[in-house]
Amino acid sequence: MNRTNFVIYVVLLLVGATAINAPALAEVPMTSWGKPSLDGTWDFKSATPLSRPERWKDQEVLSEAEVAEYEKAIQEGRSERLATEGEVREGLDGQADVDVGYNSGFLELGSRLDGSYRTSLIVDPPDGRMPQMKESARARNKPYYEMQTQSPAGPEMRNLTDRCLIGFNNNPMRSGAYNNIMQIVQSRSHVAIQVEMVNDHRVVPTSSASSGASGIPTTTRFWKGYSSGKWEGATFVVTTTNFKQFAAPFGTGDAAVLTERFTRLDEDTLEYEYTISDPETYDVPWTARQQMRRTDDDVYEYACHEGNYSMPLVLRAARKLEKDGKTDNTWLPSWYKSRG
Repeated sequence: MNRTNFVIYVVLLLVGATAINAPALAEVPMTSWGKPSLDGTWDFKSATPLSRPERWKDQEVLSEAEVAEYEKAIQEGRSERLATEGEVREGLDGQADVDVGYNSGFLELGSRLDGSYRTSLIVDPPDGRMPQMKESARARNKPYYEMQTQSPAGPEMRNLTDRCLIGFNNNPMRSGAYNNIMQIVQSRSHVAIQVEMVNDHRVVPTSSASSGASGIPTTTRFWKGYSSGKWEGATFVVTTTNFKQFAAPFGTGDAAVLTERFTRLDEDTLEYEYTISDPETYDVPWTARQQMRRTDDDVYEYACHEGNYSMPLVLRAARKLEKDGKTDNTWLPSWYKSRG
């Protein structure tokens, strides 16, 4: 064997060995028209925090052992709380119960970390933490929160979630207390996205020539914003603008742009990424990413308005206070005060 043939032989051996040892590429379901299939029902509940906790400030990814330990602690902690749920707990005041009023039977909290094993869903900035909101943005949002501390004259003085206008874990989708299910139905021309919370749905065109609300006046505003979509390679990109006041995500304002990216990774995994951009609220855009898991569970009717007994009861309580000549400063739930 001459030198040239020997070199070729060695190269072929190395290539063959690499092919043998390389992991098989995941098979991504495809549509009949050649696009990755996003169809299905997807579970996006997760125990991974949005912002990186202080305990992991210098650690982007956990080891398998650390993940197992963390998930075990979550499950054990919830089991302990469940065992004592019906008991009177020392130091628990009545307001804490009124604030939420749900026991574990109503909750569907995430107990598993994201499949990436990252210590936060936020991937940019690199420290995994949400940028600080500008003081001017806090001042802009302050009247909205202060309004909710007052005895309501009508339903318009309650937040948009209490009024069943928008949910608290959709657009963008993020793990919440319950209803962490999303279904996608896909065609050549549109992608329909429905979240179980408030049965929120969007029908997004797949062939938008440009991103955002092109041709939509800036004065035209929507509860869920105005969404347009396009394919970038194997990823479906949705750009949403023109949110109504106080309906924009994460306390953003009129200039907010939400960019979502849907990428099918394999049969059972859909990668979901979103970027929040609003120079009037945050100095820099920030991005979160997670892996949604395919589920055989169904999306059920939420019937928020039909079942919203709290609204008439709240207004009835407010009228009773007025009749009795009393005031009450506990209208804003304690868990909500930190958002102000």
